[in-house]
Parts: sequence; structure tokens; C-alpha cells
Amino acid sequence: MPAIGHDFTLKQMNISASRRGAVRGVHFADVPPGQAKYVQCFAGRILDVVVDIRVGSPTFGQWDAIELDDQDRRGLYISEGLGHAFCALSDHVTVGYLCSEPYAPSHEHGIHPLDPELNLPWPEGERVLSPKDDAAPTLAQAVEQGLLPTWDACQAWRNQLLG
Repeated sequence: MPAIGHDFTLKQMNISASRRGAVRGVHFADVPPGQAKYVQCFAGRILDVVVDIRVGSPTFGQWDAIELDDQDRRGLYISEGLGHAFCALSDHVTVGYLCSEPYAPSHEHGIHPLDPELNLPWPEGERVLSPKDDAAPTLAQAVEQGLLPTWDACQAWRNQLLG
């Protein structure tokens, strides 16, 4: 049994390349099924951020951050229903994601990574966003638009995974 308490079936692997200051995310998928990820930094160094975006969760809107790099080679598991973002801290970064579900554009969403309400711990300096991330709603707007997963839906999905 894996450390996460249930099987983690891999359905897709993604690799992204970024330059210093690039901020990617906050990305998430509809639950169910959501998209769990195991993230590693293969080259360079990133600040990886996970945000609780599950409406009704006792930790809704809170985040945690960890540096991942090609020296320690640690990885980070991100469960379904959580938002994920990172910032490239070195000149060149390559990040790999093992995903529980394939990319499904109609079920994928984002929250603006510079939303002042989230106050994510991005380093000082220039931040570069993709047009898609720059156009993403704030956390409050995502709540209003009904885009976010709920705590109850995520708990039900996890119970289903646990069998």
C-alpha cells in the first residue's frame, strides 16, 4: 500500500521547462475525478506551492510551500482537490509531473497566482505569467463562479479511492 493510503495509477506524465521568475498555476481539476500529481524538479530549483481550494475545508485558502531541486531530488504528492503552483528560482528549470488522470481541458481550471488574498510566498523580482494564468480568476471570483471543488466531494472521492 503506498504512503498515500490508496493506489496511485499513473495515466500521464508531463514535463515543463521554465526560466527564472516564471510562475505557473494555481492549477486544479474538477473533482471527481480530479488530478493527483507527484511533482519533482529534474533540473534547477523551484518554489512549489500547494493551496487548499476545497470549499468547506477547515484550511480553505491556506497554502504550504517547499523548495524542490535537482540536488535533494525530493518529490511532492498533491491530492485531488488541491491547487498547485510553482515559481522557477534558477535560470533554467525542468519539472516533471506524474498524474492520476490525463489532461482534460474542459475540467481544468486556475486561480490567479498573484491573488493578494492568497498572498503566496513568491520571491522578490520579476514574475512571468502565461496569458492563461494571468487571465485566471482570483480565489473569491472562482468561489463566486462555482469553479472550486468542495470539501465534501473531495472526501467522497478519497473514500471511493480507499475502497
